[in-house]
Amino acid sequence: MSERRPRPAARNGKKSVWRRTLAAPAAPPAAPPAPRTDPPPPEIPDTGSVVQAALYRDGVRVSTPASLADTFRELRDQPDGMAWIGLARPTEAELLSLAAEFDLHPLAVEDAMEAHQRPKLERYGDTLFVVLRAARYVDALEEVDFGELHVFVGPDFLITVRHGAAPDLSAVRRRMEDTTELLKLGPEAVLYAILDSVVDGYVPVVSGVQNDIDEIETEVFRGDPAVSRRIYELSREMVEFQRATRPLVGMLHALMAGFAKYGTDEELQRYLRDVADHVTHTSERVDGFRQALADILTVNATLVTQQQNAEMRALAEAGFEQNEEIKKISSWAAILFAPTLVGTIYGMNFSHMPELHWGFGYPFAIGLMGVVCVSLYLIFKRRDWL
Repeated sequence: MSERRPRPAARNGKKSVWRRTLAAPAAPPAAPPAPRTDPPPPEIPDTGSVVQAALYRDGVRVSTPASLADTFRELRDQPDGMAWIGLARPTEAELLSLAAEFDLHPLAVEDAMEAHQRPKLERYGDTLFVVLRAARYVDALEEVDFGELHVFVGPDFLITVRHGAAPDLSAVRRRMEDTTELLKLGPEAVLYAILDSVVDGYVPVVSGVQNDIDEIETEVFRGDPAVSRRIYELSREMVEFQRATRPLVGMLHALMAGFAKYGTDEELQRYLRDVADHVTHTSERVDGFRQALADILTVNATLVTQQQNAEMRALAEAGFEQNEEIKKISSWAAILFAPTLVGTIYGMNFSHMPELHWGFGYPFAIGLMGVVCVSLYLIFKRRDWL
């Protein structure tokens, strides 16, 4: 890819078949077929999504066009130049104009339009299409924010399509412009610089997640009831993080496998190997985070279960003690009820009642009360109610 290749035929006013199909207006059914002519280039929209477009020659910026149209025109006038176009959430019309100018593959353009793609690397002829998932740690919210970056790399152009706040490619551009010898190597060098920036952006994320896990461990053993939700949310973020880093390892190894075939500069080879080492290390850390969070979640569930068992045991003991008190109260109430019943019966104001005028009536009633009370007391005492 480092070898200079001729520009695609689209630069001379001709477009690929799929582009002619999209751009050509549909003819009325009854109208005779018109002579076949190439349609005019699609209208280039407002450049509100263009972050920056620049032309470079021999590693030095020679122009900063104000629009995509100016970029296309100036690149045609400088066969030895390289265009670096940065877009942020571009419109469909902007991507179609770039596809028409640089003859980008429709499948790659479709992926760049829809976003939400997994990291991947695909080659379409002389154009390399790369999808990256960038990440940044938001301290205020204590969460990880993921962005998506699509990169088109051609013989004399590099186009970045960014969906999300990360990564900050302006820093990459400044660093490359300060390193003329590296920028002189062409679009492939810019691609490796972008890869390095994305991977370096994972470092503060790893540090932030490690700090979150330390805090979660403290909250788990402190018994914070809200910690389960935080563990779940962080686990979901680590799933996304793993989806961003794990495919990147394979992508970088695929690039390294093509060093000999595409004649990659030795300096770029060293850069890519270093990036691959960092990605591997980050991927291993992310795998470790997922395992740690799974273990913490298990420990938290165990502690919650133990706490619930202790609460249930305390409730059971309280219920047992309450039941014992109720039995004592019920026993004494039954004992006191017996003399109350006898006294109530003999206290009724009737003239004709059995034993009303019996001389032993009062001692008999008292004795009956005593016998009943003592009998109930002995029964309840034997059953450990008293």
